[in-house]
Amino acid sequence: MWTTLLIFIAVLYVIITRLFIIVEMREEVIQERLGKFKKTLKPGFHFMIPFVDRAAYHQEMREQVLDVPSQTCITNDNIEVSVDGLIYVKVMDSYKASYGISDYVAAAVNLAQTTMRSEVGRISLDDTFSEREKMNENIVHEIDKAADPWGIKVTRYEIKNIRPSNEIVDTMEKQMEAERIKRADITNSEGFRESRINESKGEQQSQVLISEAQRQKRINEAKGRAQEIQLVAIATAKGVERVAKAIERPGGGVAVKSKLVEQYIKQFGEIIKTTNVSVLPTETANLKTFFEGVSTISNHTRDENTKKSNQKGS
Repeated sequence: MWTTLLIFIAVLYVIITRLFIIVEMREEVIQERLGKFKKTLKPGFHFMIPFVDRAAYHQEMREQVLDVPSQTCITNDNIEVSVDGLIYVKVMDSYKASYGISDYVAAAVNLAQTTMRSEVGRISLDDTFSEREKMNENIVHEIDKAADPWGIKVTRYEIKNIRPSNEIVDTMEKQMEAERIKRADITNSEGFRESRINESKGEQQSQVLISEAQRQKRINEAKGRAQEIQLVAIATAKGVERVAKAIERPGGGVAVKSKLVEQYIKQFGEIIKTTNVSVLPTETANLKTFFEGVSTISNHTRDENTKKSNQKGS
């Protein structure tokens, strides 16, 4: 009896589960009747004929993230790099996704890998980092074009990692270190050059200021001497003018002569103090001159007689 009851419950469960189906909001179900496509079941409660209808495919209608495994690619400059990524797909037509391809997930991942190898092979290692966005766009375009018959839409592709081999990484690190050293040397040399330029400019400006100051000094001195000469000339002219006016007055001529005689006597006294000069009265000076002339003549006559006597004796 218990066996019969259990069999009845099992048959009843199978009939109920095949008679009713609940489609969730996130999916669509492909209904087949006697092995042929009947319709696409939208989210909600649906009746099915047991042993006649069946839910053949359950398609996820939300956007799916598929992991693209790491693979080795060869760049345009023959460098091996390991590349992996993520691909985002969304089922747009559940009928095509069910009957257009057996497994669109595996197909999308494999196609992403193939397209990635092709894109990496077109660029050099240095460009794989700078051209990442462009590579993503190209991969999305190629996969989306191929996946259209499958009823899926590739929304985007993201490269996660691009890893060169260890030898290449070491070489790149050495290259980057050399580049940093070169930039540091260039920066230091530019700083030294700017410093020398600033020093030379400062020295030049200093020399210009010094020359300007010297020129201004000479100008000021020249102006001062000119003013001094002008003042002296004016004073001399005024003095001469006053002397002339004084001479024109009564007794002016006598005063001028007296002044000249006074200056003559003063200058004559100064000359006597500084030179070896004998001062005699006029008559005595004439006698001295006479005797000096007589003595000169006598000496000359004596010399002539001596010469003649010497000639006769010989």
